[in-house]
Amino acid sequence: MTDQPEVLDQADEGPPSGGGSGLRSALEWVAVIGGAVLVALLIKTFLLQAFYIPSESMEPTLVKDDRVLVNKLAYRVGDPSRGDVVVFEKPETDVTALEIKDLIKRVIGLPGESVVIQDGAVWIDGDRLEEPYLTEGTVSTTGTGTTDLDGVVHLCTMDDPCVVPDGYVFVMGDNRTNSRDSRFREVGFIDQDAIVGKAFVLIWPLDHFGGL
Repeated sequence: MTDQPEVLDQADEGPPSGGGSGLRSALEWVAVIGGAVLVALLIKTFLLQAFYIPSESMEPTLVKDDRVLVNKLAYRVGDPSRGDVVVFEKPETDVTALEIKDLIKRVIGLPGESVVIQDGAVWIDGDRLEEPYLTEGTVSTTGTGTTDLDGVVHLCTMDDPCVVPDGYVFVMGDNRTNSRDSRFREVGFIDQDAIVGKAFVLIWPLDHFGGL
C-alpha cells in the first residue's frame, strides 16, 4: 500500500493562541510604567526635586514663576556654604502667604558668625561681604529684628549684631528691598534641618536655563 502523507486534524489543534501573548505584553507595560513611577518618586523624595519661585524676593537672580532644580542630598554629606541658594520649609512663625510651604533664599551668615547690616551693606565678623550676584547699587537694610534662641530680638546693627547659632544659617533674598528673610523676626535664623536642599540649576523658562 502506498504511504499517505500524514494529515493533521486541525480540529484537535484549536484556534491560534494569541490571548496569552497580549496579556503578557500588557503586564510588561504595567511593570515598566510602575517601575518608572517608582523611580520618579524615589528621585523626588531623596535626590532631586523641581521648585517654583513664589515671589520677587530673589530678583534678579530668579524671578517669580521660574523653576529650579534642587539637590536634596547636598547637605546630607556637607554643610551649607555662604552664597548657596537654598530651599527651606517656611518657619511656622511666618503666617503670611499660607499657601506657600517653602521659601528660597541665599545663605549669608554661617553658624557662629556675627551678621551686621550697615551703610547699605552686609558685614560678616567685621568684614564687608562682597556680593557680586546683587544688582549694582543694591542697598541692604535692616528689618524688624532677628530673634535668637533665647527669644531676644537683635537688629543686626553694629551695636546689636545677629550672631548665628550653631546648626542655623542666616539667609537673605537678592532683592533686598522686597524680601522677607532672616532680617525679620517672623523668619529669623533658619534651622539647617529645615533646609530641603540646594538649588543648583534654573530649568524654566528654557531661555533662562543655567546654573546658580
